[in-house]
Parts: sequence; C-alpha cells; structure tokens
Amino acid sequence: MRPLTEDEVRESFVNAQPGDERIIALPHDFLLTEWDHLDFLAWRDPRHRGRGYIVAEVDGEVAGVVLRAAEGSSRARSAFCNICRTMQPGNQVALFTARKAGAAGVQGDSVGTYICADLSCHENVRLAMPLAPNEYRGSVDMKIDGTHRRTRQFVERVLDRVA
Repeated sequence: MRPLTEDEVRESFVNAQPGDERIIALPHDFLLTEWDHLDFLAWRDPRHRGRGYIVAEVDGEVAGVVLRAAEGSSRARSAFCNICRTMQPGNQVALFTARKAGAAGVQGDSVGTYICADLSCHENVRLAMPLAPNEYRGSVDMKIDGTHRRTRQFVERVLDRVA
C-alpha cells in the first residue's frame, strides 16, 4: 500500500457522515506505519468501542470505510473470518456492517461480514502456523493475495460497484 498522510486517510472515507472525519481517531501508532508491509490499513477506534475502519486502494484510488461492530458476544466456540479466512475463537470474530456510499447509504442500505474483531487480518495471514488445528494452511502468498482481494471486494460492495 502506498504511504498515506493523516489528511488523506480522513478524506478517504466514502461512507462517513458529515463531520465524521474530525472525530475519527487514527491508530496510536499511525506515524510508525510500515506501509510497504500493508495490503490495507485497518484498526478499531480507541475512543468509540463499536467502530472500526478499513482503508484500501480500489482501482488506484484510496477508499476508506467506517465499520460498526455488532453489539453482544457470540456463543459460538469458533468463528470464521470472511476476510483472512482464518478460524478463530468465537469471541475474536465480530459481525461488522458498513453503510453503503452515496444515495444507497442515505436510504439506509448497508453491507456486512464477519471479520477478526481486532481487524488484524493482514497480520493473521502472515503467521507461519495455522491458527486452528483444522485450518488448511496454503501458501502464505496465496493467503495474503486472497485477503487483499476480499478486502477490496468488501470496499467495492460499500461503494456499490458490485452486486
């Protein structure tokens, strides 16, 4: 991912409410971000418990998405992240929803998917060992490519470019 400034990140959010850009808390280590090692930037908002953010490049443009984590906790023993495709303990995967961009979002349309609760998918796919005993471990490069593609597809769904 190409290096981004704080202003570029704040201006990238395609589904933010007017004025949200001011209250978005960037990761505390934003200035230390190693952009060469990121496929996308994702973090939980330290000030707003139920919020998270993903910033990815789609068709050469930076697009940020404001996420809302579902309230409550899962009773499941394990859960599957739809972004990095790793099996996690049930409390480490959460349902995140995002209001669609543009007119669809104004009308209340949203998309959702299950994602690692701490939004650390880009780190999970780089682990050498499987996260769960029954998890198939393919090539790390294939996992990274798949995570990048599925993140981009989720952002495209928010942009309403894909049905």
